[in-house]
Amino acid sequence: MGHSESRLPGRVPGSGSLPGAHARRTLVLAGNPNVGKSVFFNVLTGTYVDVSNFPGTTVEIMRGRRDDYDVLDTPGVYGVGSFNDEEAVARDVILAADVVINVVDAVHPERDLFLTLQLVDLGLPMIVALNMADEARRQGVAIDRDLLEDLLGVPVVETVAVESVGFDELLARIPEARPGHADHALEAEILPVAARVGTRAAALLVLEGDEAIAARYGVEPGTRRDAIYTRRRARVDDIVGHVVRASDDGLSASARLSRAMIRPITGIPLLAVLLLAVYKVLGEWVAGDIVGFTEETVMQGLWEPFIRSAVGGMVEAGSALHTFLVGEFGVLTMTPTYLIGVILPLVAGFYVLMALLEDSGYLPRIAALADRALTGLGLNGRAVIPLILGLGCVTMGTLTTRILGSKRERFIATALMAIAVPCSAQVAVIAALMARVGGWYAAAYFGVLVAIFVTIGTLLNRLTPGQSSDLFIDLPPLRVPRLANVARKSSAKVWHFMAEVALFFLAGTALISTLQLTGALTWIQGVAAPLTVSWLHLPAEAATAFVMGFVRRDFGAAGFFTMDLSAPQLLVAMVTITLFVPCIASMMVILKERGPRYLLGLFTGSVGLAFLVGGLLARLLEVVL
Repeated sequence: MGHSESRLPGRVPGSGSLPGAHARRTLVLAGNPNVGKSVFFNVLTGTYVDVSNFPGTTVEIMRGRRDDYDVLDTPGVYGVGSFNDEEAVARDVILAADVVINVVDAVHPERDLFLTLQLVDLGLPMIVALNMADEARRQGVAIDRDLLEDLLGVPVVETVAVESVGFDELLARIPEARPGHADHALEAEILPVAARVGTRAAALLVLEGDEAIAARYGVEPGTRRDAIYTRRRARVDDIVGHVVRASDDGLSASARLSRAMIRPITGIPLLAVLLLAVYKVLGEWVAGDIVGFTEETVMQGLWEPFIRSAVGGMVEAGSALHTFLVGEFGVLTMTPTYLIGVILPLVAGFYVLMALLEDSGYLPRIAALADRALTGLGLNGRAVIPLILGLGCVTMGTLTTRILGSKRERFIATALMAIAVPCSAQVAVIAALMARVGGWYAAAYFGVLVAIFVTIGTLLNRLTPGQSSDLFIDLPPLRVPRLANVARKSSAKVWHFMAEVALFFLAGTALISTLQLTGALTWIQGVAAPLTVSWLHLPAEAATAFVMGFVRRDFGAAGFFTMDLSAPQLLVAMVTITLFVPCIASMMVILKERGPRYLLGLFTGSVGLAFLVGGLLARLLEVVL
């Protein structure tokens, strides 16, 4: 018996057997990432390991032997389906199994049992191994194994894989492997599909919208994934509520804090304190003091006079070329001033703070805390990260949507940020303006914004095709951030960000400068004036603020500083400018990330929504006040 590496042909999808299995039975290990399956595999198979690529993929599977079983280790996944190559490979290997050992992290049963219930619903003979049972006990997590076994309907064994604890019982109970208690509410839907495709497992996957399985049997994929997954998540919560008992006795201070961070009653106040701190650092210190120095002192006080003097010696003052290069919207003045004087400090500040939160282990806990609130918007808790970043800079938040699990989620999150999430600089300006009119108007502004955010998210969730992913996230231990890690991560991200956005920003600045030279900018102001006066009940000069909002969000809001506005007018102006289009830099990044059609739809939709809501609010305030 020895180790070999080969490129085996793999099983024929749907054949029910694996290459080389012959009359031997197949034992498959399945579980989430990082639950210890590889240790199980090594203990079960000993020295014999065969590594092969699954047909048509680069995903490797390991195969060994144990007694009369071929043992296969599947990729770590959070579900089985055709969401990605790993899920598809795990699905096909699992469907061919005679016995499935589902390895569950006993520390995080609320996460891992989602896959367990999917396997149960597939009707597969299985055993559940509660791994890392010792670590769970150290963290105050007690699981009623007998009750869990009754609720699932399959054998449950406690293990500590790294110490080979529990494997004797696991091996002894393999003959007891059996299908568990599947969701009875699905039977009426599964049976007619199973009559067409031949198996319960295939029927369930078809209902869940697995396109590969549906195509394999020549049927249309179902549309029940969201409903099935929502019900499955509720079943997981119910099971966890009955079998898991968490105690704070004997826990370390960091473990107690970790638990407090993900409990709504304590986690929400802690998050509120964090967001206030982030606002103080970024909205006041970075966006105020540092940007004030870099933009006004360094760029406007030193760079712009220098470059204007240099260009003036070569290009005739007042000429179109001179205006294009060093005018109000000049590519040699506005572009470096905004990039270096404004965007660079904000981006650097955010990436440093995010690196601190990431290295401390707090970011995954924010995601876990926000998951339920974001589900109704077609997102999961992971989306809280780009949304928080979007509160600082929509440009950066848009780039961060790359971490989301599906195109659908990236579509929704980008739209929410672009329309209903003000950037930190804009928040600072709006906060200063709203302070003039008192707390009630500030609360009304916040309430309108939250209502629009929830409404847009709910509509996009209903109207956007595709499927969103569920939140499955590891909670690493809390620790003091390592400054070297923070510096390395943040500097690399800042450099990448600036290199990526510079060209797009230059193009946007050139466009605005061209509009000014051709007189189109003045024309736009004139066209917009009747809308602002007649519909929004704002002064005619408000049109200039909205035009500046195209360039930069906070400039648009700041344009209202010099206007003599009543409290209702100020509320209307701030709501409208917040819902208005994102700045040029954000639009350029959205164009790069989502394409021209998406940007065009977002642009027209945000303009229409901003003026619609602003006008309706103006009329409501007239009636109320």
